[in-house]
Amino acid sequence: MSEERCAPMRLLIQADVDGELDAGQAAALAAHIEDCRSCAMKRADLFELSSRLRAEIPYHAAPASLRQAVEARIAASVQAAAPASERAVSRWFGALGALGARLRQGISFGAGFALAAGLALAFMLPRGSELAGDVIADHIRALQPGHLTDVVSTDQHTVKPWFNGRLDYSPPVKDLAADGFPLVGGRLDYLNGRPVAALAYRHAQHVIDLYVWPSESRADRTPSQGERNGYNYVHWADGGMNFWAVSDLNAAELRTFVDLWHSMRPRKI
Repeated sequence: MSEERCAPMRLLIQADVDGELDAGQAAALAAHIEDCRSCAMKRADLFELSSRLRAEIPYHAAPASLRQAVEARIAASVQAAAPASERAVSRWFGALGALGARLRQGISFGAGFALAAGLALAFMLPRGSELAGDVIADHIRALQPGHLTDVVSTDQHTVKPWFNGRLDYSPPVKDLAADGFPLVGGRLDYLNGRPVAALAYRHAQHVIDLYVWPSESRADRTPSQGERNGYNYVHWADGGMNFWAVSDLNAAELRTFVDLWHSMRPRKI
C-alpha cells in the first residue's frame, strides 16, 4: 500500500504492541493488515521484539526488605482508599504468606510487584472480569448515534449473510421479535483480541448487544450474570461459541432474553 495510508497505521501498530488501542482503532488496524503485507510484517516483528525483550532481559531479585516495604505501602494505600465493604483487600495481604514465600524464592521484584499490585486492584474493582468491562465499554460506545449497526435489518436472513467474508466464522442469528426482542441489525466489532460479531436487539426502549465469537474450548458453559455501573450482562458458551449479552435492562429481563435465545434454534439460511 501507499506510504500515505501506511504511515498512520504504523503508529497504531506501535500502540497495539503497548496495548493502548481502543476497539475502533484495533478494528481499523486489523482490516488494514489483512491487505498490507508490509504492515503485517512490521507488527509481527515488533511483537517478536517485545517478547524477546521480556524473555531475555535479565531480572534481579530485590532484597526481601524492599519487597516487604512495597507490599506494606500498597496495603496501606488500598485500605485508605477503599470503602469499608472493600477492605477485604487488607485481609488478602494478610494471607499473602504463601505467595510471598514464592516471591522470596526467586521471582523478580518487578514481577512480584506487578502481581501484588494487579491482585490488589482486582479486589478494588467491581466484580467481573476485565473482559466484562471491555464488553460494557463497547456497548456504551455503540449507543452513540450511528454506531449501533453496520447492517440495519430486522431480518436474520439479511444480517447473518452480511458477516460472510468479514469474519472467519459464521455467527448464529435468531429472530426473537415474536417474544418482544426484535433484531435491529448487526455490526463488526473488536473484542478479546479479535474481530467479533455484535447483534443488536431491542426491548421497549432498551438496546441489547449480543457479542458472539468462537470459544477456545468446545465445552458449553452455563449462563453467568453480572452488573457494572448500571449495566447488566450475561455470558455463556454454547456450540463452540462465546456469547456476551449486555444492556441497561434489568437483570431479570436480560435473563429472559438469554433463555429465549437458548430455547430457539436458528433457522437455516
